[in-house]
Order: sequence, then C-alpha cells, then structure tokens
Amino acid sequence: MLEALIFDLDGTLADTEETHRQAFNAAFIEFELWWDWSPQRYAELLRVSGGKERIAHYVETLELAPAERERVLQLVPALHRTKTRIYNELLAQGRRPFRPGVKALLESAARAGVKLAIASTTTSANIDALLRANLAAAPHVAFDAIACGDQVREKKPAPDLYNLVLASLHLPASSCIAFEDSLNGLRAAKAAGLLTIVTPTRWNVHEGFAGADLVLPSLEGLSVPRLEELLGEAHAAA
Repeated sequence: MLEALIFDLDGTLADTEETHRQAFNAAFIEFELWWDWSPQRYAELLRVSGGKERIAHYVETLELAPAERERVLQLVPALHRTKTRIYNELLAQGRRPFRPGVKALLESAARAGVKLAIASTTTSANIDALLRANLAAAPHVAFDAIACGDQVREKKPAPDLYNLVLASLHLPASSCIAFEDSLNGLRAAKAAGLLTIVTPTRWNVHEGFAGADLVLPSLEGLSVPRLEELLGEAHAAA
C-alpha cells in the first residue's frame, strides 16, 4: 500500500538551479570576490551536495596563498547566508515555478490521503520560500515531514535525509516512493531502501541513472493509482 511520496526539492519539485547559480554569483559580487560560475562550471559543481560544501570545494580548486585560502574559507558561512537571501528574493519575484506535473501530483496525493514529505540538502529557508511561492493557492496540500541538509550528519548520497523522513513519518521504506533528479539523490534514496523515480533536468540529464526504478522527463500525467501499481510491481519482483 502506498502511504507516502518523498520529494527532493531543487531540480525535482522545481528546476531552481539557474536561480541558485545567479544567487551564488550575486553573493560573490557583494563580497568583492568576482568569481563567476558559468552554467557549465555550475553543472560540474552540482556533483557536490550542499551550498556551503560547494563553495568550499570551489575554493580548494583555486590557486591561492595559504593565508588567503584560509581567509576565504572562513567567509563560506556568510557567503552562503547572503546567497540564500538573494535566492529567496528572486523566488519572491516569481522565479522558478514547479516543474510540469508536480502540483497536480501533490494535489492528487492530498486527495487520496497519501502523505507528502521533502528530503532536501538545501536549507529550510529555501524550502519555505519555494513552497510559499508555488502553493499559496493550494492550502490543502501540506507536507507531513520535511528534512533539510542542516539536520543530518551526512548529506546525499548518504541516506541520512531519507532515513530521517521515514522515521518522522513512522513508515517503512517499502510503503513510500522517492522522487529525485540527480545521481546523488538516487543513490541516497536507494540506500534508504526506497523505490525511486528520477526526472532529470538539463543540468544532469547526461548522468547515468542505473538503479532507478523509473526515469521520466517530468511528473506530468503521473497519478497515485499508477504509483501504487509501480510499488506493487516492485514488491512482487522482490
């Protein structure tokens, strides 16, 4: 029996990565760092989960004197807070609606009594901003559990976020389905024992998604009855 749908946020519910990229670059300017993450460079950096971790990883690739490297690394928390503020301002301007099919599936699940949850490496502020921007007119759609990156020791591809959500829902992985868009997300969900549907974006469509139970261009047309069929098929094949 299908009891819950668990969604990643960035890339899965909404293709937010371009907005994140713009916010990172704007934050760099505010700190007079003058870095510029091009779309190609940002696509590479997305292999690192977590915004603060992404910045620190980038700093380690730069040719800097030891003292300057240490100075810049100490700026990472403040840089990330500034980036989050800018990102939320962009969302408030109406940037990045849900991907096709997302809102309809959320509403279908709410009507069917299927629980909804989020397991995302992003911050709680980013999650709140995106949900407010897209669900203000759908108060009947509510998430029963939300786990974000600062609540766990290890981010994706570790299963910690999904394990936290499952514990919060008091549900076994066998009664839930995860939705992801990235290879790290897929690995995290499968490590938690979840049937996983992947909907890649332009940022990661080149990645291999071996191990996914289903790979789709979007969630458009996907219904709760169809998801129950998929879960039943997975149980029968196990």
